[in-house]
Amino acid sequence: MNKTIERLYCGIVKENPTFVQMLGMCPTMAVTTSALGGLGMGLTTTVVLVLSNMMISALRKVIPDKVRIPAYIVIIASFVTIVQFLLQGFIPSLYDTLGIYIPLIVVNCIILGRAESFASKNDVWLSMFDGIGMGLGFTVGLTAIGIFRELFGNGTIFSFRLMPESYEPVTILILAPGAFFVLACLIAVQNKIKLNKAKKADAAVCVCAKDGCAGCTNTLCGGKTFTTESIKREKEET
Repeated sequence: MNKTIERLYCGIVKENPTFVQMLGMCPTMAVTTSALGGLGMGLTTTVVLVLSNMMISALRKVIPDKVRIPAYIVIIASFVTIVQFLLQGFIPSLYDTLGIYIPLIVVNCIILGRAESFASKNDVWLSMFDGIGMGLGFTVGLTAIGIFRELFGNGTIFSFRLMPESYEPVTILILAPGAFFVLACLIAVQNKIKLNKAKKADAAVCVCAKDGCAGCTNTLCGGKTFTTESIKREKEET
């Protein structure tokens, strides 16, 4: 797989910050009372993540190792301040929605973590795609949680009413505990899907010689398909 595509795939699916790594939980719980809040925070964080990754990668050979963390924080804080002023000037409604959580992007562990683990060790191009992948993964997670909370807690999605007027909203979903409930449910669904895929992959393993050679073309087994569990049982019996 192309390295740039791999970074996007890892950020959105394999290493999703919200559903897999469980990072950035503070904004995840706080701003996802609506789909717009989740989308806005996700995209705002993505912009800061991409810009800071690129800057840190470009300066990785210049920044002394002993002061790298303070230097990363200064770079991230600078971009956060720029984005905050732009939102305040051009999108005041989103600025009011996100509120205090915009400055808190500075201490978001996703951004500092990617700076330390990836941007400081790779070139600008890959670091940019790593930031895009992780940012989009964060955006997808926050937007999904916001959609569920807004739909069942208010009957709308992006302020468009989808539920009938007679619908009785589940108010708890737009309160603080609702974020934990929705997050837990979405993670459970994701884990169930992954488990089913793993079981199908396990059942498809053909070990003709029963010795772990999955690519063997030996027909001594008579075409029988062995799973990992059946191989363990037969080995225990023998």
